[in-house]
Amino acid sequence: MFYGEYNPKLDRKGRLVLPARFRDACRENGIEKFFITRGLDKCIFMFSEEEWRVQEKKFKSLSFTKQEARSFNRLFFSGAVDVLPDKQGRFIIPPYLKDYAGIKRETIVIGISNRIEIWDVKLWQEFYTTSSESFEQIAENMIDV
Repeated sequence: MFYGEYNPKLDRKGRLVLPARFRDACRENGIEKFFITRGLDKCIFMFSEEEWRVQEKKFKSLSFTKQEARSFNRLFFSGAVDVLPDKQGRFIIPPYLKDYAGIKRETIVIGISNRIEIWDVKLWQEFYTTSSESFEQIAENMIDV
């Protein structure tokens, strides 16, 4: 549903604008509300409300007696906030999430099918450079055709 790589900047009020293609996908799929939280690799994860409920169910089922599950759930859920983009697709990212992701003004917003990731532009470039060098090897190790 969400695909591509875009480079929006935060506006003067600290709002991020969802790329037009993502807004179109939202209209087509009846998505109005999102949840954003701490993601992996120092990015921000953004889920539609429906996808958030799917992920929430999975993570809530992790045993709270396991230290790693407790730690993950604490960081994941304590960082979560719901956002309702305005008619222009703008929404505010809370300061603690911007700090977590190292976002100042320039961002990279990428579609990962069922979620959106919001990155600081420099962190994304570092990740992309490192990961793209081993893209074929990653695919070979993960995908059986």
